Amino acid sequence: MPFERNWAIKNTELFLIDLMDSKKTPRVPSAVRKEAYRCLKHYPSDYHMEEAQRLAPSVFGKLDD
Repeated sequence: MPFERNWAIKNTELFLIDLMDSKKTPRVPSAVRKEAYRCLKHYPSDYHMEEAQRLAPSVFGKLDD
């Protein structure tokens, strides 16, 4: 489950990035694109997710060695 949680966070980030790209999602309203941008503004980076894994491996999975 922890690995899946980490995977879901990363894939949500990619989904939001795709929502902002009018070539990948041509019929998405601009209000949705703006909201995706707002969600990503403070979204956890890879660094933050690695820290979360290090500090809470039972929640976010163990770091790959």
